[in-house]
This record gives sequence, structure tokens and C-alpha cells, in this order.
Amino acid sequence: MHLRYHRGVPTTSAAPLIRARGLTKRFGDFTAVDAVDFEVRPGEAFGFLGPNGAGKTSTMRMIGCVSPITEGTLEVLGLDPRTDGSAIRRRLGVVPQADTLDMELTVLENLIIYGRYFDLSYSECRRRATELLDFVQLSEKLDSQVEPLSGGMKRRLTIARSLINEPEMILLDEPTTGLDPQARHMVWERLYKLKSQGVSLILTTHYMDEAEQLCDRLVVMDHAQIVAEGSPRSLIERFSSREVLELRFADLKTPELEGKGNGLIERVEQLPDRVLIYSDDGEALSAALHAEGVRPVSQLVRRSSLEDVFLRLTGRRLIE
Repeated sequence: MHLRYHRGVPTTSAAPLIRARGLTKRFGDFTAVDAVDFEVRPGEAFGFLGPNGAGKTSTMRMIGCVSPITEGTLEVLGLDPRTDGSAIRRRLGVVPQADTLDMELTVLENLIIYGRYFDLSYSECRRRATELLDFVQLSEKLDSQVEPLSGGMKRRLTIARSLINEPEMILLDEPTTGLDPQARHMVWERLYKLKSQGVSLILTTHYMDEAEQLCDRLVVMDHAQIVAEGSPRSLIERFSSREVLELRFADLKTPELEGKGNGLIERVEQLPDRVLIYSDDGEALSAALHAEGVRPVSQLVRRSSLEDVFLRLTGRRLIE
């Protein structure tokens, strides 16, 4: 199957698909998004990474023209959401945080009826729906009711529905929350294929592995503000060490580490259940600490992740 999209790669020369300057959203006295600036380029996957309540969904709702801007400016596909909301929405695909499928309809009917909202003919809706169900690997469920589908199947059906109008850009709010690892990876594979066909992806997530897998660039949000921006790899290189040594101690009592580690310790983070020690050589650090009498009940050397970046920037974990 070949979806009808222009193939492309992220580029810095083309005009941004989205440009926000001082973008702000308030609900009464509560500021959900606090004067953020960002741009999304054609053909890239751009992410908003942060914990629940950071302002990610409120930002997406303004981009999707379903929530008015309080202050600042926002351009989407070169248009102003304040005056051109309808025109923008016709060119977007939206995958909301919670599936909004019609449980009383079949899988195929869900796509056809949604396509009719875009003034597509019944025959065109059916043609596109059949292609899309093949794309998300649900062709065998074409005549099935939605209710019995697994969570992963429902998510893939929601993604197929978002593509019925052949959008230039897809907004995905927490696309794999609640899915098991196998279903998550299948959704990622479909999204990666869309991106390879030139579709721009804008997603929110609090999963660092999801952001690292899918995003060319991302912003890290906390308390309604953007605290960092860049590619996943550049953010890790800028704000964390190459490796992390995770140690757990009996009775959760961490020994004094000041002056230990043969100079290999860059930073220490004490979590409720373990201590994280940042270093460019975790194995050498582990050996040095062992020689100095540090005896954890368990230890793990791993590479730094976006969660370490978030911990460094905010003092909090992404999921607490």
C-alpha cells in the first residue's frame, strides 16, 4: 500500500509548519502554558516531553484549534488559529489522548463516517478506509465491532481514522499511554513509517523511550514552561553524563560518597529507592567504589536517558 504523501526529511530551510511566540493559555487564575516559543519544521517528528500537568495537552489543543489562545502568537500551516481554525483543522490529523471511537459501529464504519465529515464521497471514504486498515494491520477486523478490540488495536484504529483526510500533519496526544510493550512498539512502527513518507508528527509523551524513538527534536516542559529544546541525543549530551550507575543499598541507607569514586563522579541524585551516580565510565566508577568499600545490594550501569535530563533540569522524575 502507498499512502499518498510527499516523501521528505526535516529541513531548516522551509517555512515552519508551526511557529509559536509567547504562547500562553490561562484558565482563570491558572496558567497552563506560560509564554512558550517553539517551531516545528516540515517533515519532522516534534515532541513535547514532560509529566502530567506540564502544559503539553493545553499546547496541543491550541495547535489543533480547539482551545483559544490567551496571549502570544501562533501560526499553524501558515494560518492563524484565531481566524482560520476550520481551514487548519481540515489539514490536520488528530489522535486524542483518549480514544473516541464509536463502539456501536464496525471498524470500517468508524473510518467511513469520520471521512464524511471532510465532505469525501462514500466511495472515496471506503477506498481510503480500506487502504488505511491495511496500513495499520487491521484489515482482518474490517467488519468487527470496536468494543472487543484490544487497546493496541483501538489505538491503531484511531491513528487510521486521523489519516482519512490525508493530513499534512498529525497531532498525537500521549499516543501509547496504557498499552503493553508489544502494542507500543507496533504503534511506533506505524508512526515511523508515516514519518518516512513525509508526514509531520507532533506528539506529547511522558515516556522518555517514546521520545527517543520517535522525535527528531523535542521540548522539555515543566510547570507550563519550556526548560530545554533539542534533539534527544543533544539534550542528553548537554545535560547528562554518558552513563549512569544505579545503586540500591540495604535499608535504603546511602553511604557518604563525597570524595569517593577516583574522580569519576560527575553528579549524584538521591531517589527514594536508589541513588543515581552520573559518570562517563560507569564500570570504572563501580570498580572504584567497590575498592573503597561501597557495597550496594544491587547495581546497574546504563546509558543516560531523557529522564536523567528531566531530573537534572527540574529535580523531579517524569513519572512519579
